[in-house]
Amino acid sequence: MRILVAEDDKSLNKIIVRRLKESGYIVDSCFDGETALDYLKYSEYDCAIMDWMMPGMEGITVIQKYRISGGKTPVLMLTAKDSISNRVEGLDCGADDYLIKPFSFEELLARIRVILRREPSGGTCILAIGNLTLNTASHLVIRGDKEINLTSKEFALLEYFLRNKGIVLSREQISDHVWDYDFTYDSNVVDVYVRYLRNKIDKGFEHPLIHTVRGYGYVLKEMK
Repeated sequence: MRILVAEDDKSLNKIIVRRLKESGYIVDSCFDGETALDYLKYSEYDCAIMDWMMPGMEGITVIQKYRISGGKTPVLMLTAKDSISNRVEGLDCGADDYLIKPFSFEELLARIRVILRREPSGGTCILAIGNLTLNTASHLVIRGDKEINLTSKEFALLEYFLRNKGIVLSREQISDHVWDYDFTYDSNVVDVYVRYLRNKIDKGFEHPLIHTVRGYGYVLKEMK
């Protein structure tokens, strides 16, 4: 899952990014509202953590402009503003949740997990296709009766495939979602990681799940 962190306190920003990466998320970060709005408009995120008070443009204004433009990414507002009226204002302007500073990182991670479960796919932490299952909470991956150990990047890649099963994904789409903003697109790197993943989830099984679409990219689907 890919998350945007928009927080102007550089020390706090760095800590949040580190903790999220340690928890297996792909993370981009910025320190002002205008940059945050650009990131949201031109990149694909599963969740955004947005500070209220930021230079250039307040977080609440970022959310309003993003929602008006049709943006759907869920947003967790992070702020020291703790009055009931502030919370109501934040939620009414398009935030999906509201966490008051100071906060515990355990609660932040729990709230992110709740936000990410609020999906049309059924609100479950279990993603599956055929006899392959992935648990987004425990990071457990099983195919048949075999538990599969994946690196964080392989896990992120498989999760992205599972959330888009049956959809042909270009190498650039995969790169944009599974790698952070600082990664320079390289189709060879994408191919290498797809090969790593195939060796773990398809090798030794009768029916492969990851298929190459020549000249375009890859698709995860059952073909029996």
